[in-house]
Amino acid sequence: MGRPKVHPANRLRANTACTTCRVSKKRCSGSFPCTNCIQKGRGGSCTPFKSMSDSVVRNRPLAAALPRSTEANTAWTGTNPHSSPITPHIPVSSCADGPFDGSLDAGSRSPEATHRTHPRMLRNLQGERVYVGKAASLSFLQLLRDTVTQHIGPSQFSHNVKSEDMLESDVRCDSLRLSKYCCSVEEKRKFIQAFYTASSGFISLGQTEDTLLASDSEHIAPHEKIKGAIGDLVLAIGAQYCVSDPGTVQIERAYFARGQQRAFANSLEDPGMDLVRAFLLMSFYMFGACRRNAAFMYLGVAARSAVALGLHEAHSGPVGYDDYAERSQLWMSLCVIDLLASAILGRPAATAALHRDNRDDMHWVATTPAEHRLFASYKLSIIVQEVISRLYSGKAASADTANALLKKLNRWSERLPDSLRTPSQSGDSKAVQEHSVGNLHVACSYHFAVILVTRPFLISTLSIRLARLPRIDSTDSLNDALQEDPAISRLATACIDSAVYMLQTCLEVYHSDLLLRNMGILKAFIFAAALVLGFSMFSHREMDSETDAAFLGALTILRMLAQQSSQAAHYLEILTLLESAVTQQRSSLNSQARQRRSQYVSRIFSLNEEPATPDSRFEREECHNDASVSLHGGPLYPWIPHEGGAALLDWDGMDLPLWDSFPFTEPGSTVL
Repeated sequence: MGRPKVHPANRLRANTACTTCRVSKKRCSGSFPCTNCIQKGRGGSCTPFKSMSDSVVRNRPLAAALPRSTEANTAWTGTNPHSSPITPHIPVSSCADGPFDGSLDAGSRSPEATHRTHPRMLRNLQGERVYVGKAASLSFLQLLRDTVTQHIGPSQFSHNVKSEDMLESDVRCDSLRLSKYCCSVEEKRKFIQAFYTASSGFISLGQTEDTLLASDSEHIAPHEKIKGAIGDLVLAIGAQYCVSDPGTVQIERAYFARGQQRAFANSLEDPGMDLVRAFLLMSFYMFGACRRNAAFMYLGVAARSAVALGLHEAHSGPVGYDDYAERSQLWMSLCVIDLLASAILGRPAATAALHRDNRDDMHWVATTPAEHRLFASYKLSIIVQEVISRLYSGKAASADTANALLKKLNRWSERLPDSLRTPSQSGDSKAVQEHSVGNLHVACSYHFAVILVTRPFLISTLSIRLARLPRIDSTDSLNDALQEDPAISRLATACIDSAVYMLQTCLEVYHSDLLLRNMGILKAFIFAAALVLGFSMFSHREMDSETDAAFLGALTILRMLAQQSSQAAHYLEILTLLESAVTQQRSSLNSQARQRRSQYVSRIFSLNEEPATPDSRFEREECHNDASVSLHGGPLYPWIPHEGGAALLDWDGMDLPLWDSFPFTEPGSTVL
């Protein structure tokens, strides 16, 4: 019986073939060097096929290949005495030595890393498909699952029954009367302080504690309902981030239900500052409640209301200093949450085209540490949006573009005030916690931005290292063909370093007992960093104590957060299974290396393993020596079927997509 016809969209095809395969009309793997060139010993000359003539390439304007900002083309500036030690200094050059001078020779091109992550369609709680972009951690997770599958086979990590779900929690907004619960003024003050700590570095409402307390009333005038909604939502968020018990959970849900009801009570007909605050708070609450789609939609309403009020304009009318400061801080708060959340989900941001880079200190000067944190987060969020638009909009990421973006991040970090680099000197424990968590939010946002910039290059570098691992002890010419580009390797190293620094900083705050029990956005940062380290650990035979310790630290923090967050619990489950896959990969690689080294001795007796006879051992060695390429199929080398090895590489011209029966190996698959 013939095979069922496969839709063209479900077939794996290389985006670009190399010149040799194009001329000989052979199926190309789409990587450089490709499998055919590696097998035939010409990997060094394997280059992508250019559809344009060489004369067109040579005559192309140089400005088209350079970053858009002329300032980004200058050499790296010297380090500031107060500059962060974690800022990566990455010269991007085609040679191993010498810094990048910002210029390109005629006809040269920047090294590129082809994007191997792809947009995905996942299911929400109602079963509807929702979009997740290729910059999202969930898309990177799928690539990592495919990589693990191709090297160690199916596992619990690569085949999860919830792999197509958005993995959100159902928030029950109970219509409860708050008078049934004893919530004293002191408890309300505790919740408000918890809100200030949880939102430190992200949100500034411009509301005092007394104002928020005064709005907490069941009987309120219709025109004051939106103000009452703000107070209710602040108390709900504060209760959400405190240590959970049955009474606190009921209070949290009741306050949110009432605040949500008040926010929708005729308020959408007349936009105002309080309306922007209310929907921004509902979005922040939904992130803590593991409802990221709802949070994303609330941000859209807040952004449209802000635009209607002209908050996106730095000079939107004759307003006083206090009014300008209030409007500026509310707009920056909205941009920070919107741009970071959109980067986490890989979706276009509502404020992406509305931010003003020239909003500076001319009319409003940040004086307090809280204002410094908000202003730093706002500037950083603009760079994050530029990262998404410039690096993830095409099929490949340019090393020169990454270099320019890292330079922007470097300048941003150099301008940070000392209050964002040092611990609090206050004797008040609440002030110390708010200061530490706020600085942690800013620092982790920076490390997350560096990860976004460099992750495509990490994937490219580790793909080559994984291909070389089975033959790392070999002296043939195959390893010479699988060489890493120095510029891309340096960017990959920066990605790993940034993930390590992020988790080390989180661990310091965790061990100081300053973390809250529910960190809505921080847990997404931790998960992104842990996936990077897990990929690095899977690609190396030897253990790196610093990397392994940081990865285990991520598990420790998520284990604490999982007590109140189902999202953190799922992140913990995924990373625990990834840790098991790393252990299995290292054990297999060490066993293979030991077998290759031990030519004169073999193990005779074992209770757990089947002993290898001399004949069977000789057969394995012969099979290993005869194989010209010892690679498996998957997202890194999808042109090679998992079962069959290199023997099928010579079946040129036969359109037999043997991998069509395995949808989890396809880049466009929805399986997570």
